[in-house]
Amino acid sequence: MSWASPEDISLSTSLATYLDKKILVLLRDNRKLLGLLRSFDQFANVVLEGACERIIVGDLYCDIPLGLYVIRGENVVLIGELDLEKEELPPHMTHVSTEEIKRAQKAEKDATVLKGSMRKRMEFLDFD
Repeated sequence: MSWASPEDISLSTSLATYLDKKILVLLRDNRKLLGLLRSFDQFANVVLEGACERIIVGDLYCDIPLGLYVIRGENVVLIGELDLEKEELPPHMTHVSTEEIKRAQKAEKDATVLKGSMRKRMEFLDFD
């Protein structure tokens, strides 16, 4: 997999090599979008055809179809071409339904919130 950053001086040249290829786009909010790169501009605004959002929670994943998708360049962290001859995910990953991944996402978020609140409650204790 090769990567191009939006700050890349030769952005248009780099992205031109990805045209009509399957790419992965990592966004600032940590979402991962996959699709065929159909168009781009000098600001790293990109158009994906057949786009889907890949959600990964632990060993579970789900691809949620989005169709034709426009991404503003300011939200792009990384763009990388996917090697279609290699497996995209490790073999231990399990594909689940949209409902299952949403439940797993909520459970993960709830656990993170609980961990944060427990940490705040314990701050008053001085273990040193």
